[in-house]
Amino acid sequence: MARRGHATTTRITPLQQMAASCSGAFLTSLFVTPLDVVKIRLQAQQKPFAKGNCFLYCNGLMDHLCVCLNGNNTSSIRPWYRMPGKFNGTLDAFVQISRKEGLKSLWSGLPPTLIMAVPATVVYFTAYDNLKEAMGFVPGKKNYTVPIVAGSIARIIAVTAISPLELIRTKMQSKKLTYQELKSCIRSSVQSGGVLSLYRGWGPTVLRDVPFSALYWLNYEYLKSELCEIYHTEEPTLVMSFFAGATSGTIAAVLTLPFDVIKTHRQIEMGEMETRQNCYQACGRSLAFTNCLCIQQDRLHWAPQSSSTFILMRRLWMQNGPKALFAGLTPRVVKVAPACAIMISCYEGFKSFFRRRNEQQKAALTAWE
Repeated sequence: MARRGHATTTRITPLQQMAASCSGAFLTSLFVTPLDVVKIRLQAQQKPFAKGNCFLYCNGLMDHLCVCLNGNNTSSIRPWYRMPGKFNGTLDAFVQISRKEGLKSLWSGLPPTLIMAVPATVVYFTAYDNLKEAMGFVPGKKNYTVPIVAGSIARIIAVTAISPLELIRTKMQSKKLTYQELKSCIRSSVQSGGVLSLYRGWGPTVLRDVPFSALYWLNYEYLKSELCEIYHTEEPTLVMSFFAGATSGTIAAVLTLPFDVIKTHRQIEMGEMETRQNCYQACGRSLAFTNCLCIQQDRLHWAPQSSSTFILMRRLWMQNGPKALFAGLTPRVVKVAPACAIMISCYEGFKSFFRRRNEQQKAALTAWE
């Protein structure tokens, strides 16, 4: 039986692919961000963030490093993660934040992160679809090497495009810079460390995201194909895409968790080092921050740390055992599964919409001729 002829004969343009992924990215961030905002507020309630501390903020599309600068809880203007509140669990936090601070507070901190997350998502999904098509992938045929290769390359492209912007955002956040000062800072960094200095953290990100992407697309294309075959449909329904996305995201999240743990350690370490460097430079001290700093009672103690991802992984294993590399499994699955499900179902839905629209226009043009 010929399957999915409808999907393979009518193509959508790259611009429509970009529009579909952009729409999916916005909807994903709207649904997933409140979960992370509540999680961060609960963390801050248990252990308030000190000045210079860093935490990860997830809008459902990517993780962003946030630096705590204004650490004074008595200040009249408080950052959203320092707002007062006594919460008795996740549901209570949702209710109290909505009532006392307004519904929009559930999306605190979202707009700045979308500046990078949405373009990165658009590049990623558009690159994947075009690479998959260029490599001859045919829906319904079990050529699952293509999703692995296309997903890996697409993720490398997206990470490479966004890494310098993430580093720049961290610098701007940890030290209030004008655009001219930022330009000078970047030029100085490139002159001293070369262009690769703009890609600090690229390696751990790729080691986490590329295996995740390969596993995700492999399982998604397989599940989508099987579901379409079982229910005798040419295109996946919204429920099929949602289920396949959530399942694939869960599998990929579990199998790549050790790399996520390392990436989290490295991101927070780099952010806090950047903040400390700015602090000590402001005090007139010039330091070469090539090692990690431990600050105790206003004194510096050097603790040399290797930048190697695998050595850091080994050190965590030796210090805390295998469980250290699988810490935070449940929160990661809770975050990743719905994000993957919402994103892919929205993306597939908008692609189907554009495909039908193209068919109608083609039919109208044929009838007019």
